Amino acid sequence: MSSTSSPVRVARSIPRTTAEGPGTRFALWVQGCTLQCPGCFNPHLWTQRGGDLVAPETLLDAVPADVEGVTLLGGEPFEQAGPLAVFAALVRQRGQSVMTFTGFTLDDLRGKESGDLDALIAQTDLLVDGPFLKDRVDRARPWVGSRNQRFHALGPRYRTLVDELDGIGDRLEIRVSADGTVSVNGWAPTATLDLILADLGRRQSRTRR
Repeated sequence: MSSTSSPVRVARSIPRTTAEGPGTRFALWVQGCTLQCPGCFNPHLWTQRGGDLVAPETLLDAVPADVEGVTLLGGEPFEQAGPLAVFAALVRQRGQSVMTFTGFTLDDLRGKESGDLDALIAQTDLLVDGPFLKDRVDRARPWVGSRNQRFHALGPRYRTLVDELDGIGDRLEIRVSADGTVSVNGWAPTATLDLILADLGRRQSRTRR
């Protein structure tokens, strides 16, 4: 693979998570999204500014060899489809899977007739499509925020899983670093998240006394 691939604008990554797709996964959030769904869980990732420019080959070095695969989130991954397709191809060459979230629909992406979009679709094993709709919150299925969002098994790897989603529990991960910084991944309604973080703040306060 060429070392001159265009870089990905990366907002954040987690080497290992069980809250962003099947199995233990490397999660990558990209910076930038023009869709800007009302109620989005990550509005700070809308702007094209910020993040770090990282070559796909360098990203691959950060993916642990023992995770099941990589999950691409955002921001909007399909607005960086070219370099992410290169990264996804490298991941799959190692035998790991790729799960991609998008606010576009699969039909919309295919209708654009873009080589970069088609390339990322081709390198995705499991696609979750559709915008987040805050008036259609989904509390039954894992990993998604609203009921309109659809799972597409684009290869054989996750075809059975798509039929068993109601039996998979959702997860929310909260990490507290040594300097007290709190980071959250997974999905929860804002009210639930506020309660969890408020309780966490009280626990931290008691610990420090």
